Amino acid sequence: MKAAVINKYGGAEVFQYADLAMPQIKTNELLVKVQASSINPIDWKIRKGMLQLLTGYNFPLVLGFDVSGEVVEVGDSVTRFKVGDQIYTRLDNITGGAYAEYAAVSEKAACLKPETMTHEEAAAVPLAALTALQALRDEGQIRRGQSILINGASGGVGSYAVQIAKAFVTEVTGVCSTKNIELVKSLGADRVIDYTQQDFTIAPTKYDIIFDVVGNQSFWSCQNSLQPNGVYITTQPYPGDFVQSFLTQIVPGKTAKVILLQTNGLDLASLKELIEAGKVRSIIEQTYPLSEIATAHRESEKGHVVGKLVITVAS
Repeated sequence: MKAAVINKYGGAEVFQYADLAMPQIKTNELLVKVQASSINPIDWKIRKGMLQLLTGYNFPLVLGFDVSGEVVEVGDSVTRFKVGDQIYTRLDNITGGAYAEYAAVSEKAACLKPETMTHEEAAAVPLAALTALQALRDEGQIRRGQSILINGASGGVGSYAVQIAKAFVTEVTGVCSTKNIELVKSLGADRVIDYTQQDFTIAPTKYDIIFDVVGNQSFWSCQNSLQPNGVYITTQPYPGDFVQSFLTQIVPGKTAKVILLQTNGLDLASLKELIEAGKVRSIIEQTYPLSEIATAHRESEKGHVVGKLVITVAS
């Protein structure tokens, strides 16, 4: 099979378009013909070697976590899927494996693809939307009628977070740049703050949940913008954020949380329901063929992608 591989850590130029052996599935896995994938910042952080203590040196590595495709083989113990099913998933191994024509997918991580989405639209969902869902629902304990702020509302995680927060019937404020204000409004935000014109951390408005997707604010800088029992959630797993989280659990009041994504087919099923109900959609800035993965990575690294960059894999 064709795959985009890396044989060492480094810049986007380390990608090679190569032939690899087909994955050999375990009894609890599916072999999926990948139709589309998408790029998340974790992909190029792994490629650059920023996580090499976790990802190791067993090259070649196939990166990428998001998969939308067709089941072509099932393991002996698989009961929920059959050959021909169209599924989507976030791969649950440490380095991914989605930048290839075929991928091994654990049954517990998979979910039938939303019928209202193309494979490209579905491939944009798993990692980003699961992060948004688990951050707001599990870490934030989001409830109807609350006031939610999404910092980074036009990006991959942020664009889903705005829509998911609205699906919980909350009042949503999105923070983005000038050029993305109308997009964020179209996602359902009740109010949009242009960060080039206003700093939400010094405004008088207070929120029940602040979800800092981009990680350019800290719990301490957001404290005055939180309600007395408000929750600050970050996507950045830095040591200082874990320390803040631990310290704020000890005493009552405002708390800090770090979202650590858990791959979960049941949560993908919850997202599928929201998608098919018309409450959540994918925002795709651009689509690239797998052979142009290096170009797509360079674009993602610039840090200004609106929604997601999608990779088409199958011919």
